[in-house]
Amino acid sequence: VQLVESGGGLVQAGGSLRLSCVASGSIASINAMGWFRQAPGKERELVAAISRGGYTYYADSLKGRFTIARDNAKNTVYLQMNNLKPEDTAMFYCAARRGTWIETLKDEYDYWGQGTQVTVSS
Repeated sequence: VQLVESGGGLVQAGGSLRLSCVASGSIASINAMGWFRQAPGKERELVAAISRGGYTYYADSLKGRFTIARDNAKNTVYLQMNNLKPEDTAMFYCAARRGTWIETLKDEYDYWGQGTQVTVSS
């Protein structure tokens, strides 16, 4: 399975970005998918995740600003990020797991993309 992210970039505080992640390869093995982020010097943390059936999970601190969505026909998962803040600056990674359920720990994910940088200026 290969995951390719796009949509990152530089945005001013208060702006929006939409990240996309396209999966290819053994798609049938993928169930839950998620977006993680990692800021310099910090641990990689789960931002949001979505099951194949559309059940979603969000980190508490991001609820209301970020929205995850999935188009199974296009093998794509999206992360809409609104009202971005400088503290959202990080490398964002798409991840997928073979397991059905959403997991919050990065070690539970089997496949990873290369990441896309999001930088929010103040």
